[in-house]
Formats: sequence, structure tokens, C-alpha cells
Amino acid sequence: MAGMNELYPIGDVARRTGLSVSAIRFYADEGVVAPTALSEGGFRQYDVHAIARLELVRTLRDLGAGLEEIRGVLAAETTLHDLAVTHLRLVEDQLRQFRARRAVLRTIVRQHTTAEQVSLMHKLVSMSDDERERLITEFWDFVTDGLDVHPGYVERLYQQRPHLPEDPSTEQLEAWIELAELVRDEEFRTAVRGYYHRVFGTEQGKLMATPEMLDRAGQHLALYREAQAVRESGAPADSARAREIAERMAASSADFLAAMTGEHDLDKARRSMIGFDRNRAAALRSRMTGMHLVVRYSTLVATINGTAKPDPDRTAAVQEWLAAALREGNSP
Repeated sequence: MAGMNELYPIGDVARRTGLSVSAIRFYADEGVVAPTALSEGGFRQYDVHAIARLELVRTLRDLGAGLEEIRGVLAAETTLHDLAVTHLRLVEDQLRQFRARRAVLRTIVRQHTTAEQVSLMHKLVSMSDDERERLITEFWDFVTDGLDVHPGYVERLYQQRPHLPEDPSTEQLEAWIELAELVRDEEFRTAVRGYYHRVFGTEQGKLMATPEMLDRAGQHLALYREAQAVRESGAPADSARAREIAERMAASSADFLAAMTGEHDLDKARRSMIGFDRNRAAALRSRMTGMHLVVRYSTLVATINGTAKPDPDRTAAVQEWLAAALREGNSP
């Protein structure tokens, strides 16, 4: 084993460190890592300590550190930890920029994009939090202008907004690009506005938007999610657990409709659930002009926020399971 005081010629040092001979000379000339000694012929020689410093220099350079920063670390004027913190921040900023660029490029590849749209997409992914908030607020200002419903419901609509995380994925950035383009699009804005004004422009619609009915809707949704969890845990439709929760769903539906119409009819609610038809439900949704746009908005927001997305197929599967459970309950 070589001694700690052994000196190595520059060629050996180059092989040990992976640096070129010219790079080692450069670092010596710049005063970053001086040779330990000179041979009788004037050639540079390095001991193991100098070689270790050169290996550190190479690593720091690979990580993007500049010569002055490296000098500071080697002279103990800057700690390695502080340097790493600074460069980690720079690398994370660069990663965010690369993700944004990748999102724009993938969007360009996926659709026919004009030069003007490319510039817009880059602007959209580069928006500040305040700019994104302002864009979404302006959208809901337009949609809800003149909407004659309880203020609490309007506030709920405003709360349906994206919150792009500090370190978003490419999928989240792509969803933000699409959402930002949609809420700026006059046709989309007008269609969504028309949907809400049409749905809540009737007395029944206004009633739906009251705090009492919203609270009832929330309770019904919680019960639906319970049913979804039971189904997805593997409980068969003919199990006692399935029938019990299906009956509670029917009772909740009957209570909800009674609050809306004044008529309480549990048998009607049960028949409606038993008669659920996936295709008919899909056809009904398609006839509700503007509803698919609202669902698209909600899906994009959920993608950006990392929350559960609307899933009509999953919803239909739960409703079919509940219908089967009620039919089993009716069987002799």
C-alpha cells in the first residue's frame, strides 16, 4: 500500500480523479488545488490529500459549482452543507423549469399548435400564484354574474379552483395549461355560465342552492362514498351489508326529494334506484348542455390538486351494485 506521503505524477493523478491533465493544470494555475511539490525536472506532483481535494473539485464542478464557490469550500470559508443547500435550490428551480417546458412541448406534440399558442402556453405555466388566482377569479366572476342563488352556493363555486403545487408533475402542468386555456376561452366561459344560469334559474334550482339542501346533498354524498367503499371492499350485492346500505341510500333519496317537493315516497325512491340504467344515465348527462364542460373543469382541477377525479363509470358501477342489492331485498 502506498504511503500517505507518497507523491504522484500528474498522469497518475488524472487516472485516479478522472480529470484530464489539462484540467488539473488549470486548477493549479487558478490556485484551486496547488501541486504538493515539483520534481527535480519541474513536473507537478500530488500527495493523497491533494488528490482528495481534486476529486472533491470534480464532484462540485459536476454539480454546477463555480470556481469561487469551490475555493470557498476548500478554504473552509463556506461549508459544504451551505453550498449544497444553495445548489439544491438552483437544481430544483431548473427542474421546475424543465417540467414546465416538457409540459408545453408535450402539449404541442399532442395537438396542432400555432406559434402564438406556444407563446401563450409558456406564459401560462410561468404564471405566479397570484396571477393564477386572478385568472380563476375572473372566470367565476363572469360565470356567476347575475346568478340569483344563495351567496353560500356562489362561494362554493369560487372554491373550485386549482392549487398548483410548488413542485408540480408534468401531468399537473399539462392540466393547468388546458384549464387556463379553457377559462380564457369565450365559448367555454359562455357555455358554463349558461349551464349554471339555466340549472339554477328556476325556483327548484334556487332551492337546490340553499344551505339546507347543500347540507343534505353533502350527507347523501357521504353515504354514497360509504357504499362505494363497501362495494370496493368486495362485498357482494346479495350480502346483508349491501342491502343495509342500499336501504339507507333509498331513505336518503326519499328524504332529499321530500325536502325539494314536499312529497315523501320511499317506494318511489327504491324503484328509481332499482331501475337504474347506465346507458340511460349517460344519455341524460349528454343532453344536459354544458354539464360535460363543468365535469371537464372539475376533472382538471382535481388533477392539478391531486384529488379524486369525477368518474362516471365508477359511479355507475356503484349504482348498479345498489340496484342489485335492493332487488335482492325484494326477492322472496
